[in-house]
Amino acid sequence: MAATRPSNPLALAVLVLLAERPMHPYEMSSTMRERRKEDSIKLNYGSLYSVVESLQKRGLIEAAETVREGRRPERTVYAITESGSQVMVDWMVELLSTPKKEFTQFEAALSLAGALPPDEVIELLGQRLRNLRFQQKAVDAMFEEAKVVGLPRLFMIEAEFSAALLAAETAFVENLLADLRDGSLGGFAMWQRMHELRRDGVPPEEIEAKLSAEFADDLAFGRDEGT
Repeated sequence: MAATRPSNPLALAVLVLLAERPMHPYEMSSTMRERRKEDSIKLNYGSLYSVVESLQKRGLIEAAETVREGRRPERTVYAITESGSQVMVDWMVELLSTPKKEFTQFEAALSLAGALPPDEVIELLGQRLRNLRFQQKAVDAMFEEAKVVGLPRLFMIEAEFSAALLAAETAFVENLLADLRDGSLGGFAMWQRMHELRRDGVPPEEIEAKLSAEFADDLAFGRDEGT
């Protein structure tokens, strides 16, 4: 029976580290931090121990030995098993080759943005844009530092990916804000009117009726388009 695998990327990181050499959890943590993997993989010591325990239960890693350094408590050194090596390879192949839908919190917020008034959304997205631009400056500085120290590109490819996503999100928010500020976003007038009626204390059922009457053409177009 094939070994089952967890879905936590931290578990994959542990398997990759142990494929290099046996380690105890503290060494795993320090190695990931030295390599700045916490920029790409959520890492804390408590969750690392839970992941190690889960991997051991699944038969993907095993305790190799127990060591003691000076007066420090004993530490268990773990090694990857044959099943763990196969799972690691299969997992990497899948992640690198097959795009999957990832549900981000920002995407969720955008899908629900109509719950807030347009002016407030514009203000909040303006704040986000300022934060994104600040992050871009930090990323640019990081790449400059990498050039100075001669860091091979191999160790920066995840940072390049993050930078590309950051640039794409910045451009998206800039364009969205422009459409919101000039009112050209489709459905903007109806969205604005809905919140005006809410502020006036109009009951929800009356709001729906008023919007249906005032924006009948827009709603009819949406139905014709299958939306």
